[in-house]
Amino acid sequence: MAKYLVIVESPAKVKTIKKFLGANYEVDASNGHVRDLPKSQLGIDTEGDYEPKYITIRGKGDILAKLRKEVKKADVVYLATDPDREGEAISWHLMKALKLDEEKEKKDKKVYRISFNEITKNAVKASLKTPRKLDMDLVDAQQTRRILDRMVGYSISPLLWEKVKRGLSAGRVQSVALRMICDREEEINAFIPEEYWNLEADLFQEGSKKPLRAKFHGDKEGKLTIHKKEELEEILKNLDQASYVVSEVKKGERTKRAPLPFTTSTLQQEASKALNFSTQKTMRLAQQLYEGVEVKGHGTIGLITYLRTDSTRVAEEADAAARVYISANYGEAYVAQVENQKKNGAKIQDAHEAIRPTDIALTPAKVKDSLQRDLFRLYQLIWKRFTASRMQPALYHTLSVKVEAKGPAQKETEPKCYEFTLSASKLAFDGFMSVYVQDEEKEESNALLGKLEKGMSLRLGELRNSQHFTQPPAHYTEASLVKALEEQGIGRPSTYAPTITTIIARRYVAKENKNLYVTELGEVVNRIMKENFPSIVDLQFTANMEYLLDRVGEGTVEWKTVVRNFYPDLDEAVKKAEKELENFTIADEVSDEICDQCGRNMVIKYGPHGKFLACPGFPDCKNTKPYFEKTGVPCPKCGKEVVIKKTKKGRRYFGCENNPECDFMSWQKPSKQVCPECKSYMVEKGQKLLCSNEQCGYSVKINNKDEKG
Repeated sequence: MAKYLVIVESPAKVKTIKKFLGANYEVDASNGHVRDLPKSQLGIDTEGDYEPKYITIRGKGDILAKLRKEVKKADVVYLATDPDREGEAISWHLMKALKLDEEKEKKDKKVYRISFNEITKNAVKASLKTPRKLDMDLVDAQQTRRILDRMVGYSISPLLWEKVKRGLSAGRVQSVALRMICDREEEINAFIPEEYWNLEADLFQEGSKKPLRAKFHGDKEGKLTIHKKEELEEILKNLDQASYVVSEVKKGERTKRAPLPFTTSTLQQEASKALNFSTQKTMRLAQQLYEGVEVKGHGTIGLITYLRTDSTRVAEEADAAARVYISANYGEAYVAQVENQKKNGAKIQDAHEAIRPTDIALTPAKVKDSLQRDLFRLYQLIWKRFTASRMQPALYHTLSVKVEAKGPAQKETEPKCYEFTLSASKLAFDGFMSVYVQDEEKEESNALLGKLEKGMSLRLGELRNSQHFTQPPAHYTEASLVKALEEQGIGRPSTYAPTITTIIARRYVAKENKNLYVTELGEVVNRIMKENFPSIVDLQFTANMEYLLDRVGEGTVEWKTVVRNFYPDLDEAVKKAEKELENFTIADEVSDEICDQCGRNMVIKYGPHGKFLACPGFPDCKNTKPYFEKTGVPCPKCGKEVVIKKTKKGRRYFGCENNPECDFMSWQKPSKQVCPECKSYMVEKGQKLLCSNEQCGYSVKINNKDEKG
C-alpha cells in the first residue's frame, strides 16, 4: 500500500493535520527553515554572479536525519509549508537538503508542493487533490529579499561596530522604520502651538428649562476661526444684546459602512488599539489560532485562515456561509447586499484571503472555555470583524440647525450677524454595529432639537468661551507605525512585527504608554545612516525595492538583475563611509568629574544605554557613574544647572542636577530667557522660544545663535 509523507513547518500543525488524514499518511515538521546563509560570513559570492552559499542551520541535523528516514519509506512526498514566498522557499530548501530534486530520488518517488489557506479537513484534502510544482518565482523573490537584507546587515553593521561603537546594527527595513520615527520626533520638536478659542451659547426655547448648546460657526462670509482673545472680545462685543433666531432646520440621514475583514496590518493595528497587544504578541497568538488549538467537541482545529496577507478577498464558500449565519441569527435585513471589498492596488498581494474564522458557526461563546484569555480575545476580534464585514451599514437620522445671532441695529453701521450651529443624530438601524463597534460612535440624541422650526426665537442663557492650542503630530505607536509602513509600501505583512521588535530590542526606540520615542542611541545611528547611506534609509528607494521584489515573485523581473543593480552602489557607499568615518570622533572625552576611587579625571564613554562616565584607569579602577550632559541653563526652580537626563527606557528629557531635592523636568530644552508676559521659563521649539505656560502662549523667534548653545 502506498505511503504518503506530508512535511509541514510547525510541530503544532502536525497534530491538527494528522487527524484529517488516513493511516497511510505520515505528517512531520521541519521546524521552520533547515538551510540558511552562514552566520560567520556574507555567504554570497559577489565575484561569481551573486550565488548564495547555503548551509544546514545548526541544530537541524537531527530533524533532517529523521525526515530522510521518513522520505525513504514514502512513495509520495508532499511539501506543505506556509502558502507564501517564505513557505515556498522552505519547501525548496527541504527539497535540496533531502535531495528530492536529484535524479535517483525522482525515479523512486513523486514529490509535490501543496498549500492551503486554512487548516481544516476540507482545505487540506482539497490541496492533496490539486498538487503542483514548486513556484520558483516565489522562491527567487524570497532569496532576493534574504540576500539584500544580508548585504545591508553584513556590510554596514560591522562598519558601525568598528567606527562608532559595538552593538550597533543596520537593516534594510529596520533603518527606514527608525528614520520615520526620528523624522516624526523632529516634527514634534519643531511644532509651534497656535492659539485658538471656542465659543458656545446656551440657548433656551420658550417655556423650556433645558438649554441647547450651540457652537459658534462664523458670519455671513462663512466659517471663522477665533485665533486671539482680541478677536473673541470683538465678537462678544457685537453679540451684546443680540437676538437669536432659527434660520435653517435640516433633516437627513447618514450611513456608517461596515469594516473590511482583517489584513495582517489592520489586525495588528486594531489588536494594539482594542486589546493593547504588541505587534509581536498579535502575530504569536494568531499563529496559534491558525495552526490549531484544542476545542471541546471538535478536537484540534485551526480557527482562523492564514495570518500573513494584505488582501481583503474572501472565498465564495466562506462569504455564503457568513450570509446564511447572519440571516439566521440577526435577520435577513442585516445581510449585506453587495460584498464590501477594498480595491486591490499594485502593492496588494492577493494570493491569500483576508484573515477570517475558518468556521463562522464556531462563535466566540462556543470556543471561550477552550481558549486562554488572550487567544479568546484575539479570536473574538477576528470573528466579530469578519461577521460585521458581511452585514449592512448602520443608519443614523441626523438633524442640523443653524441659528442666526444678530446684534442690535446701529445708525452708523449694519448690525453684525453671526451663525451658531446645533446638531443631533440618532441610531435608526444598527446594522453591523450589532456585532462590532470600532470607535464608540457618539450619538447626539438632543430630543429638543426636533421641536425647532425656522423663524423661531431663542433666548440666550450664557455665552461660554475657552482657550485652546493646536497639538503637534502624535508620536508613533506600534499600530500607527505599521499603518505608515504599509502606506509607504515598506516591508510586508510578515516583516512589520520583527522590524518593530528589533528597533526596540536594540534600544534605538523606547516604548512608553504605547508611544514610540527615539533614544539618544537611535539618533546617533539614524544620523550616521542618513549621512553615509542615504539611499538605504530613503523611503522611496525602499518602497521601490519592495515593488521589484513583488515583480520577481510574479516572474516579470529576474532576481539577479535586482541584486546586480543593488550591490555595487552599496559596496561603493560602504567603502566611501569607511574612509569618511575614519575621522569620526570616537575618542573618549575627558570630563571635569573626578573619580572618587583613584582621583583621575573620568572620561565619557558610549554604551548600549547611551553615555556614561568611566575611570580611564580600567581595569585597575572599574568605577563608573551616570553621565549628565550640562546645558548651561540655570534651573527655573532652584537656580542650579539643568542637565540632559534619560528615562529608564532611554527617552531624553531635561532635569535639574540637584535632583531629588529639586523635581524640575521638561521634555523641551529650557532657555535662560524669562517670558516677558507671565515671567514663566521659556523653552526651545524649532527656531522659536515658547513660554512654558500653555495658558500664556507667548513666543519669539531665536535670533541669537548663542541662545541655542
